[in-house]
Amino acid sequence: MSSPDVHELTLKPITAHSFNGDRTKLAVCPNDTNVDIYNTSSSNWTVEATLKDHDKIVTGIDIAPNSNRIVTCSQDRNAYVWTQENGVWKPALVLLRINRAATFVRWSPNEDKFAVASGARAISVCYFDEDNDWWGSKHIKKPIRSTVLSIDWHPNNVLLASGSADMKARVFSAFIKGVDKKPTPTVWGDKLPFNTVCGEFQSGRGGWVHTVAFSPSGDVLAFAGHDSCINVAYPNADGNPTVITVATPSLPYLSLFWANEHQIVAAGHDCAPVLFETSNNQDWHYTGSLDENKKKVSTATSVLSRFKTMDSRGSSDNDTDLNTIHQNTILEMRPYAGTRDNVTQFSTAGVDGKIVVWDFDPSRVVKDMSALRL
Repeated sequence: MSSPDVHELTLKPITAHSFNGDRTKLAVCPNDTNVDIYNTSSSNWTVEATLKDHDKIVTGIDIAPNSNRIVTCSQDRNAYVWTQENGVWKPALVLLRINRAATFVRWSPNEDKFAVASGARAISVCYFDEDNDWWGSKHIKKPIRSTVLSIDWHPNNVLLASGSADMKARVFSAFIKGVDKKPTPTVWGDKLPFNTVCGEFQSGRGGWVHTVAFSPSGDVLAFAGHDSCINVAYPNADGNPTVITVATPSLPYLSLFWANEHQIVAAGHDCAPVLFETSNNQDWHYTGSLDENKKKVSTATSVLSRFKTMDSRGSSDNDTDLNTIHQNTILEMRPYAGTRDNVTQFSTAGVDGKIVVWDFDPSRVVKDMSALRL
């Protein structure tokens, strides 16, 4: 595996990022009201445009890979759809109709609608209203009881997964009449009017659900919460889903994605992407770190060494560099290259202001004894 491609773009945390379809453009929010568009076609990434219409911190960015439209959302309770005309990015206001901050945004697979999560205990499913020439929205509300922190679209363009601060991961129908065609039946159900709850899951240990993701087939849902667990949910026809929980002693994970049907990559407060996998769709387990900088030492050994240093020198080691490429929390991961069912590269954005592009090579995973399955 080649070394990860590291880009130190800013000293500020990168709250959201997204590459365009051919990876020549990168949209980044450096914990600010602005969104910077980088030209990545050369080794030295340069800012070629700045989107400035939001007046509070931008919390979500997504670039539609085929239409090249950018959608952004912010704590100012607004979302904009940006289109490039004669080299200039023009915003179109979206009627979100929410009274709290927007927290997350994603285009649907067909790029004909998008969903915006919010602190208003609602998800705005947005679509273009040709009669009025604006982006309207419908709200998914029940039974959400707190801020929605993350969302993910099913491959069929209709089902939508969410994770929220009420400690639940859910699967909803986001069917919009006049936009969507009647979907074929799935393991999540066959009758799918808007706001139908197709599944509701909770980790056995509880905690805010920070991230959710459908498997490439859409038949399985993975989610991670503030309890430092990875959960994999299999829906059943009898209404009693199977939820497999992998508990770890690590810090909480904030983002995850499926590399294929049998492997999940997660990252968060431990500053390094890690791999979970299964061989039979039941025995999910922690495999190791994908960061080759991570030292192969156990937590117990590390703490013991620190106390020995303090005893012999009278003070602890003053080296503040972490033994990981990211030097602070990883806030977001996105697939970078490959297909939905075979991701070959992925990108990460962190509090340290870095964008890192990684090769996904599970054969080079670093076994870390401090994060074995409990």
